[in-house]
Amino acid sequence: MKLLPLLLSFTFLIGCQTDPLKKDPPEAKIQAPVGTTVVIDTSRGSILVELDDKKAPVTVKNFLSYVDQGFYDNTTFHRVISHFMIQGGGFTLKEGILNEKITGAPITNESVQTSPNTRGTLAMARKPDPNSATSQFFINVVDNAQLNHPNSNGSGYAVFGKIIKGMEAVDAIKAVQAGTTDANVLDATGIAMPTSMKNVPVEPVVIKSIRRTLKLQ
Repeated sequence: MKLLPLLLSFTFLIGCQTDPLKKDPPEAKIQAPVGTTVVIDTSRGSILVELDDKKAPVTVKNFLSYVDQGFYDNTTFHRVISHFMIQGGGFTLKEGILNEKITGAPITNESVQTSPNTRGTLAMARKPDPNSATSQFFINVVDNAQLNHPNSNGSGYAVFGKIIKGMEAVDAIKAVQAGTTDANVLDATGIAMPTSMKNVPVEPVVIKSIRRTLKLQ
């Protein structure tokens, strides 16, 4: 599991259906994307993301490898904290139990060179070890300067993208009721260990898919 150092919870670190074509509020002005773009299609609406290929090349390459193999299909946003962030990309839900997926090798932390953790940015979730991120990511729903490099443990959380359309879907997700549920979490040897997880949406928020896109939608 990944942990944010400021929270006692697991891995690191929704409202009604939103219209994916609805314009975002003024603070999220849409500009022509420069980097690779992907669409995160969720049960609460679609989110268009521009990836930061220049500042986070290793992180973006890793993320796209999971995207291209369909790894994120039918995973969940398994951790929602309304005043902090929403996190997903690592668990599926079956019969009310979260199940952690097997991932590839962890990657090098690029937070020393990446953009700050501000509202509407995507960053990699990880364990206390800075170089432990794999597939899980989170979306900052507020400015989280405490996650920038260097933070209290000497390294930050690498931002690798920003939302250019669909913040209303993110805000719908952050508003869902959350509680505690059962989960099967992989230990260091890859064995699933039964445990419980906090801040899990009571009504599941599903990531239907994440796909590359060729144009602004």
